[in-house]
Parts: sequence; structure tokens; C-alpha cells
Amino acid sequence: FSDMSDDKLIQRFVQGDVHAFDTLYHRYVKAIYNRVRYVIPETDVEDVTQEVFIAAAGSLPSFRGDALFSTWLRALTKNKVAEYYRKQSRKKETMQVDMEHAEGYSDQSNTSNLEDRIVLRYALNNLPKNYREVILLRFAEGMRFKEIANCLDQNPEATKSLFRRAMSALQKEVEVKNEMLNNVPDEYLL
Repeated sequence: FSDMSDDKLIQRFVQGDVHAFDTLYHRYVKAIYNRVRYVIPETDVEDVTQEVFIAAAGSLPSFRGDALFSTWLRALTKNKVAEYYRKQSRKKETMQVDMEHAEGYSDQSNTSNLEDRIVLRYALNNLPKNYREVILLRFAEGMRFKEIANCLDQNPEATKSLFRRAMSALQKEVEVKNEMLNNVPDEYLL
């Protein structure tokens, strides 16, 4: 199965071959997991990734093939991430760090690493969609600029320019978030 095209695997899955979906899953799970990891709190990454593939399996029979499967799966992932945040806002969740998870970060460098990841996630979520997308395609999915250009239907030079602007905006957002963290009174950190 591993040498079959996505289209052929989809066709086999729709005809009832569940092993075909297993191949699709293993082909894309790392990219989807990494994409979700950049935008969802660490404690929920696996759940949201699983929801993406459950939704994909359920929706695949209606997949028309108007876009590449990878593009369709990426759109489905964006929808599941948006759905996750809608659910979170309905719960009126305040930002909390899972204490059990945080206890593993007892030394200064590990705590700093956790804080950096939280700052990066919030900064990334504050970027315009096109900036966030080009960064996620490059870092979360490991695409080369030519692949990103094809995915975004742009020429490679425009894609590189977009990426540079996106990284500059991300850097500014990170600086703003770090400044906010540095100005939090000590009594709120206990």
C-alpha cells in the first residue's frame, strides 16, 4: 500500500478496505501532529490530531478530489483547530498550565522552554492567517519554499517574501508577549 497514490488509497478505502486508510494515516500523521502542536496547548495535541483523522475517515466517502488530499486534510485540520478554540471559549477557559505537566519542569531552563512554547503559540495565533499558514507549512510540515509556493498558488519569490514578512511579524509578536510576561507582578506568578 505504501507505494500507492493518495487517490488510489482513497478509492480503496471508500470501497471498504480499512488498511488503505491506515496507510493514509501513517503518511500524514506526523505533519498533522506537528501542525496541531504549533497552535494547540500541548495537553490537547494528541486529541485534536485524533479528531482530525476521525473526521477524515468519516468524510472521505464524500471527498470529491477537487483538491489534493493533503490540501483537503490541511483544511480539515484548520477546521478542527478552530472548533477546539470555539469549545474553549464556550468554557470561558482561562489560561492554565497543567500542573502535573508543569511539575516536570523543575529546573530553570525547562521552565523557560515551556514559557517560550506558550509565548510562541500565542504569538503565532495573533498573526494574520496567511502569515501563520506560511510559517506552519515551513516549520510544522517541513515543506520547502517551492512546495509552499505550489500549495499557496504563488511563485517561489512571492512565497519567500511572504515568509520573511511573517517571520518579522512573529518576532515582533514574541517580543510583545515576552514584554507582557516580564511585567506580570510577582504575586500573580505564585
